[in-house]
Amino acid sequence: MFKEETYAKIDPDSVPKVVLNNGSEIPVVGLGTFGSDNYSADEIATAVGFAIKHGYRHIDCASVYMNEKEIGVSINKVIDEGVVTRKELWITSKVWNDRHGNGEVIAACKQSLKDLQLEYLDLYLVHWPFPNYHAPGCDGDARNPDSKPYIHEEFMMVWRQMEQLVEMGLVKNIGTSNMTIAKMKLLLRDAKIKPVVNEMELHPHFQQQELFDYMTANKIVPIGFSPIGSPKRPERDRTATDTVDIEDPEILKIAQRLNVHPAVVCIKWAAQRGEVVIPFSVKPSKIISNLEAVTHHPLTEAEMKQMATIDKNSRLIKGQVFLWKTAKGWEDLWDMDGIIAQ
Repeated sequence: MFKEETYAKIDPDSVPKVVLNNGSEIPVVGLGTFGSDNYSADEIATAVGFAIKHGYRHIDCASVYMNEKEIGVSINKVIDEGVVTRKELWITSKVWNDRHGNGEVIAACKQSLKDLQLEYLDLYLVHWPFPNYHAPGCDGDARNPDSKPYIHEEFMMVWRQMEQLVEMGLVKNIGTSNMTIAKMKLLLRDAKIKPVVNEMELHPHFQQQELFDYMTANKIVPIGFSPIGSPKRPERDRTATDTVDIEDPEILKIAQRLNVHPAVVCIKWAAQRGEVVIPFSVKPSKIISNLEAVTHHPLTEAEMKQMATIDKNSRLIKGQVFLWKTAKGWEDLWDMDGIIAQ
């Protein structure tokens, strides 16, 4: 599967970096490691090793993906082989929803560090702003009776531990994931250490322009997950109204001009827009083309303007498995009217 001699290595210095609000620099493309329940931990860990050997310096992990131990072996191996130094890598992890209690965030981070065989993380995120969680591999109708809406005081207990991790030297940068404007306003009001990023669903058919603009106005860099529309997402995250980005006529037209896969167009658009992107793949050719996308042949100004017109507000990762008993629907997770749902 991984005949490395047949794939060109990409110069890591040719991959642009984005400067965060504290001066840290994050590579604009990282390898996502959520296998959407389709790939084993070993397959994903092998992809991580291949990616680093071929120019990736940014790997996006999370404890809930259940593959950090295997990824840690791959990272340690490429460091031991002299392919890369620890300092040259940007490794992200995330605290899962069931570890939001007092002291649990710090313990969860220490466990991720142990599993990844690292002394520090470059970035640690709060995966979701709720303590709600679901069983691995559950279907879309699954509900946890203990789930509850966002409670800011409880989230701040989580964030104080995130800040403590920075003070302890275990984490260089902290950020959020799946936040809304209403929730972020409260966090920015109360945080001692401001989040540097917010990881969020972003792709051409779900551009989230209002949220994107709010984050950038507050010097919080958006990291886009599902940047090509997550064609292999779990069944629980599929509905009849979903659209397919890589089949969009405008994207296909640009792909034809550049003689590339439509996914490459999505990644170019995201990076030129000002996002950091974390596409997932275990296929060597796609791992390479996803990184190579940001090194040459950008979209034209006219194409970027045209891409802005194809937004369909098509949220793919709705999060319905995190709903609480009194929630009306998945929309309540996203504060659609600007008010935090209770």
